[in-house]
Amino acid sequence: MSFALVGDIGGTNARFSLCDIENGEISNTKVYSGLKFDTLEACAKQYLADVNASVEHACIAIACPIMGDWVQMTNHTWAFSIAEMKKSMGLTTLEIINDFTAVSMAIPALKDEDKVKLGGGEPQKDRPIAIYGAGTGLGVAHLINYNGIWIPLPGEGGHVDFAPHNEEEDQLLLQLRKVFGHVSCERILSGPGLLNIYNAMARCANREPQNYEPKDITEHAINKTDDDCVKAFTLFCTLMGRFGGNLALNIGAFGGVYIAGGIAPRFVEYFKDSKFRAAFEDKGRFNKYLSNIPVYIVTHNSVGLLGSGVYLRQKLGKKI
Repeated sequence: MSFALVGDIGGTNARFSLCDIENGEISNTKVYSGLKFDTLEACAKQYLADVNASVEHACIAIACPIMGDWVQMTNHTWAFSIAEMKKSMGLTTLEIINDFTAVSMAIPALKDEDKVKLGGGEPQKDRPIAIYGAGTGLGVAHLINYNGIWIPLPGEGGHVDFAPHNEEEDQLLLQLRKVFGHVSCERILSGPGLLNIYNAMARCANREPQNYEPKDITEHAINKTDDDCVKAFTLFCTLMGRFGGNLALNIGAFGGVYIAGGIAPRFVEYFKDSKFRAAFEDKGRFNKYLSNIPVYIVTHNSVGLLGSGVYLRQKLGKKI
């Protein structure tokens, strides 16, 4: 049995696992505080020592753009050369990929129990797939299949302009424009974005916002203990649907639209009961076009590690 190292690195925590190169199974997952290590390499070596493993191949997903050999993390001090790290660790293969590239590559490996459907028909084989997710930021990727090879299309789609749909959203845009100038979708569809929505909606109602964190807003919304929080989270779900519909239109995502990230998988029932699906399809003359496109919330708890393994196995010539 041959294993590879896979990793999923965020601004705070680093997660590592071993991936069975033959079947893609993930095992021996451990989470480390990235703040306790000077380098990614040191953290990865500590993991391999802890699980008493030696590997020839590795794939690590990182929450930052990958533009070449030199990698500088956006929300961490870690910076490194891929070639130098590969040499130092004695690896035959080292792939460093964007975190949402990893999420997108996990989609073909998901089982039925790893996702929850939010309307639409069945995914069409070999048609484009769209993936997005709200957490610390708003990640976006696409996935296409060409001659049996899965090709991820990473990008920075979370930073497209926010376009309001009605008077309530007009007011939201005006409030946020005062704060940020340019208002991207990430300013709304993320943990900090949920807080932005809440603050803006409270001020639109001439109320001073409470000193809440995003988790306070979701808690009050679920328990219906603060009307402004209920309105904010309800609008958040609606705008997530509208954004997903835009992605589906952009690429003709008849292979399905998948939502990952840190927020939606924790509030599946709230999304089901919201106007998410109606907003997803609410595209005027193209309502019918979108009505059959399925949307799924990804509930797999290690989707980044799973996708890193899929990406690496395909690079090594395995059929996915």
